[in-house]
Amino acid sequence: MDSFLAGLTMTAKPDDPSSVLLSVGGLVGQEVNLDAFLHQLVDRIAASMQADRGTLYLIDYPRGELFSRAAHLPEIKQIRLKIGQGVAGAVAANGAPVNIPSARDESRFNPDIDKMTGYRTTSLLAVPLRDGAGEVFGVLQVLNRLGGGRFDAEDEQRLSAIAAQVSQALQATSLYTELKRARARPEQPVGYFFNKVIGESAPMKAIYKVVQKAAQTDATVLLRGESGTGKELFARAVHVNSRRRDKPFVKVDCAALPGSLIENELFGHERGAFTGAEQRQMGKFEVANGGTVFIDELGELPLPVQGKLLRVLQDREFERVGGTQTVQVDVRIVAATHRDLAQMVREGKFREDLYYRIKVVELVLPALRDRGPEDLERIARHFIATATKKHHVEREPKLSTAALDRLKAYHWPGNVRELENCIESAVVLCDGEILPEHLPLPETSRLPPPAPELAMKVAAPTGEVLELAEVERRHILSVLERAQGNRTQAAKLLGIGRNTLGRKLKEYGLAE
Repeated sequence: MDSFLAGLTMTAKPDDPSSVLLSVGGLVGQEVNLDAFLHQLVDRIAASMQADRGTLYLIDYPRGELFSRAAHLPEIKQIRLKIGQGVAGAVAANGAPVNIPSARDESRFNPDIDKMTGYRTTSLLAVPLRDGAGEVFGVLQVLNRLGGGRFDAEDEQRLSAIAAQVSQALQATSLYTELKRARARPEQPVGYFFNKVIGESAPMKAIYKVVQKAAQTDATVLLRGESGTGKELFARAVHVNSRRRDKPFVKVDCAALPGSLIENELFGHERGAFTGAEQRQMGKFEVANGGTVFIDELGELPLPVQGKLLRVLQDREFERVGGTQTVQVDVRIVAATHRDLAQMVREGKFREDLYYRIKVVELVLPALRDRGPEDLERIARHFIATATKKHHVEREPKLSTAALDRLKAYHWPGNVRELENCIESAVVLCDGEILPEHLPLPETSRLPPPAPELAMKVAAPTGEVLELAEVERRHILSVLERAQGNRTQAAKLLGIGRNTLGRKLKEYGLAE
């Protein structure tokens, strides 16, 4: 977790109480491991305040309690306090800082926690965390000033200034969105997730565990799943939770480039390598040196380029197009595809040696329809909050029960990407409440489910066994028919780019 420390640097000297703020802006907008991030944040706050321990409390609105989201708690897993209970509970209830020079002489101090932990609190300072409307949503607390002293008025000003920036930073995370959502839907508690990655279903929890482990290594990662399931989101999560997080994250979309240009895009070229090559050009691997290269739609990589990629994986070296000089690079490779690479190997379209080199760690992302209605609702409400902010809507729209039922009834062939577009449109078009008519969905919500793209073969309704390519072809043509031949709408429903759809249709003999 030491990689997080680089992003939590002080912007001023510790003895300057007016500007001892934590530089966290570079992390809160990324797919960072929130637990690790918040624990490192508390560490830095305690150090800046010359305190022995620190605690970040958040309000559990449905239960009317404070819970410790990040704390120095080697003795117990979590602290929970009723609003108004103890010093932190008093700050949450009254919204005013509390500075306790001697805990044993203070009636608001709750000794039960010390009894549970065996820790002895002597001095304590706690301040509120407020949202943009001035409402308290958490408490920042430090314990026991080092050296046996007390927290004074300057310490109170310093911690209040830090809390203001921490509050602003937290409001940019999906954790804050979840807190607000839990207030409206108390039957769904706030759970664990990476920032910007919402979901508590069993398949998602399993993926979180793998990402946590893989991120701390340099292992190559292969992400598989249907279009729109969030492959790039998880690729970024691997990067920003790794030791390479301060280095470049460079994406190459193989589906968006002609085959003849992919090699040049990845490896660069030398001057004179081809007509118009007037100077040397670095490729993505050189640009990303020290960081991560995300190769999206790996299955579209031409066979000759696959050989050069294999060499990078094996030896971390290559030659630019038109060059003979070997270039050494230190990069991590994360690749993604919705194609069945094993089938492509059997068909001679993908190198077997590259296939086994690229899938050191393999993540299969579940389709939205396989994640359960709870995940769908969580994600929908998150997108409502995001779209409200993006389009400067004065008040966040409510999601009507009828609209939610329609969202749950739809099959989401375009997965999370399609849901995001649907919700954004509804937020823009509705008048304070999202109704079914605001959702840009087909009249028949229950589309036939697309066959699992990751299965090798699928049984058709007639009993025949279809190859994956034929399953994909039938599904694409079915969606195009439902869109009445509108390729833009069909691409949106499928969760793929229009160019990608055009290329697929060309393969099926259907040109523009």
